[in-house]
Amino acid sequence: MGELTTNDGVRLAYRDSGGAGVPLVMLHGWGQTQEMFRHQLEGLAPTRRVVTLDLRGHGVSGKPRHGYRIARLARDVLDLVDHLALDRFDALGWSMGVSVWWSFMDQYGTGRIRRFVAVDQPAAVAAVPWTTREEQQDSGAIFDVAGLLELGAALAGPDGDRARYDFVRGMFSGEPDPGLLAFVAEQITSTPPYAGVPLLFDHCAQDWRDVLPRVDVPTLVIGCDGSHVSPGSQAFIASRIPGARLHVFPTDVANSHFPFLENPSAFNSVVDKFLS
Repeated sequence: MGELTTNDGVRLAYRDSGGAGVPLVMLHGWGQTQEMFRHQLEGLAPTRRVVTLDLRGHGVSGKPRHGYRIARLARDVLDLVDHLALDRFDALGWSMGVSVWWSFMDQYGTGRIRRFVAVDQPAAVAAVPWTTREEQQDSGAIFDVAGLLELGAALAGPDGDRARYDFVRGMFSGEPDPGLLAFVAEQITSTPPYAGVPLLFDHCAQDWRDVLPRVDVPTLVIGCDGSHVSPGSQAFIASRIPGARLHVFPTDVANSHFPFLENPSAFNSVVDKFLS
């Protein structure tokens, strides 16, 4: 485990497997941690250098009272790759981690990114009233603005622990493995409401559709038939990023928002093939 301090004084924890080759920098989703990628550190690191990070407010990284915006997280990632002197690297994001990479590209360009993997993140999470039903479907909107406000209030309220558990449970189809569900539910407890709620609001309010055509690096978009994120939204993203490839895991391979945890060998094989 390594540490760095961001330009606004926040301590971030990361892991770096070392090794040769193009580094792969992996970013987790909202409320989760770099432990999400424990099987990738083992399964991908033998052939490449893998870097994971606890975003601010998550895991064992610092939890200040400021900076809970996607744009600030993207700046934190810039601090990370500068700290590690990574002039050229592959980027993988899952869920909100994809949004952080889209923000990174929007602000800092793609000049340092060799290849990009986007795992199970809608182009716009909230169905805002000025978009059509078709646009909301393509974007993969999960709830409307009223639903977002209701979720934020529940997470910040006296029964926040229950709201967090229900939120995680909704990302699995059918009956999940009890140990896997317990692991994910435990990881989300590391993010306090004062950090998680404003970040979730900012994250869900973003619309990345205008960024997609400007992603000018080879891209793989990964979806999952059993996820709460519509596979159709992942097909839309792949259609908007020039030359992007699409891979959707069927339910007999993975049945949730967490294919890298459910079926690490299948996930690692798809990612390794694309990056090789």
